[in-house]
Amino acid sequence: MTERFHRPMRVPAEAFDAFVGGADPAVSSRVAHDTAAALLHRIRGGSDPAAVERLVAYTDDRGIDEFAELWSKAAAHSLPGALWRLYVIRAAVRHDADGAAYLFELGVQDDASVNPAIAGAPTPSGPRELELLIDEILRGAFVGDFELALERAAAFCRIMSRGALETASRQERSEVVDWDAWCSASGVAGERDTLRAARYLEYADDLHHAARRWARGELD
Repeated sequence: MTERFHRPMRVPAEAFDAFVGGADPAVSSRVAHDTAAALLHRIRGGSDPAAVERLVAYTDDRGIDEFAELWSKAAAHSLPGALWRLYVIRAAVRHDADGAAYLFELGVQDDASVNPAIAGAPTPSGPRELELLIDEILRGAFVGDFELALERAAAFCRIMSRGALETASRQERSEVVDWDAWCSASGVAGERDTLRAARYLEYADDLHHAARRWARGELD
């Protein structure tokens, strides 16, 4: 990474809803593919655990804008697109671990599939456990089974999507005295949570397809 980017972009929870970078662009920059491949090759081919930890935590101090500059416009089912999504998910969890843990817990309660087992979070999962989980998933992308890391991230996103949908549903079912005020407040919140659920589900699908492409040797 260069040192010319001096203004880190912080990622509030709501920013996850706004991130649409790399949804399905017609053309992705060659530099995105080259930098992603070079970075992954260098880290996976090395033997320095400290370098891996620095890369996992890279955005904590520097923000996510350097990765956005490189990868946010890449195709969803590409290597830079997959790495971008992993970092966006981590940034969202890190910024609001309490809110993420709440959504995750709701999602686990509503998910009877294998997603919780694939994601690998302990039960129950508090904010700290969720931070450790997302770091573990990202770390696995650099030093472990890359396909598994992407599938775990996809499962995580499916759970978060279910949690956001449940939150939106609870907003609709709420009973308050001031009906007009509730319609205004809960309508905005419900729309936000529904959008967030859709974005998480989109990320889940993107990461799953990227994992399938990696398994076939087609992810570049």
